[in-house]
Amino acid sequence: MKEDLQIALIRYNKKTWSKSALLGFFIGLAIIVPGVSGSTVAIIFKLYDQFLYAVGNFFKEFKKCFVFLLPIALGAAVGVLLGFIAVKQVLEWLPFAVVCLFAGLMIGAFPAVKDELNGVKMTGGKIALMVLGACIPVAVGIYSSVAALSGGTQSADILSAPLHWQIILPIVVGYALAITQIVPGLSASAILMAIGWFSTLVGEIGSIFQNPALFTVYVSLAVGFVVGFFTFSNLLTKIFAVCRNGAYSLIVGLSLGSIVSMFFNGDVVQVYASWGASGVNVAELLLGVALLCGGIVGAYLLVRVERKNNAEKTDERSA
Repeated sequence: MKEDLQIALIRYNKKTWSKSALLGFFIGLAIIVPGVSGSTVAIIFKLYDQFLYAVGNFFKEFKKCFVFLLPIALGAAVGVLLGFIAVKQVLEWLPFAVVCLFAGLMIGAFPAVKDELNGVKMTGGKIALMVLGACIPVAVGIYSSVAALSGGTQSADILSAPLHWQIILPIVVGYALAITQIVPGLSASAILMAIGWFSTLVGEIGSIFQNPALFTVYVSLAVGFVVGFFTFSNLLTKIFAVCRNGAYSLIVGLSLGSIVSMFFNGDVVQVYASWGASGVNVAELLLGVALLCGGIVGAYLLVRVERKNNAEKTDERSA
């Protein structure tokens, strides 16, 4: 990063501290729930650039960045815990309805992502980046769907692999998972589903200390995630400094593709398969439609509130 590139981190009050904690909550939840993007929430709250800067410069400006990231980290811990305990259980009971809810939230929040390109002239290159971005999560979703319907890659493969693969592969996957938490429109759970690790890693979290192979995989994932989280945040901050509009064109595409992939991934297609075998669950379908609409309305209202707040702040600065 250039030395003169500085991003001012907000000074917390009760409202902004709570907002950052909510951002962290969605970042934690995104690890468990397919399609949820904490980074999209950061864009809605106009905290995305600050979030990237604080993570990427954590060791250079420790005190300032630590204070900014503390509520986000606490919220993320709650999101991960709730994801493992509650959301995972609800996903088992009403998977389609839950997916509809979070898809609705992402659809309603999409205008906040698109706002970052307001007034930007769309060239052929930017459109190509947008299309590429849309294709990435869709391709991952299709791959995970095909793998799930055909028996897929079993997570047990990594647990029975030689020790060096139990270390190396999870580090690489952990790095990729970190990128999903930094780039809006990517899903950590979708990647885990695509490679067949999701069910075991989420379902067997309680036996981590009883299974040495599982413990090794989790530790390696954590190492890769931490390294990726800090290094890729720094890299993305540099990319934004050089070609922000191009980067956001890609992000807009990723967000659109992620919405589509929520309805076509390894877990959801198994719901469709069960409906094909035993009949459509009409009650869950209707609940899903209601939650989809509710999610769209709720998220869009939040976007409008944040737009209004940001416009008022802009007026106050220019006054």
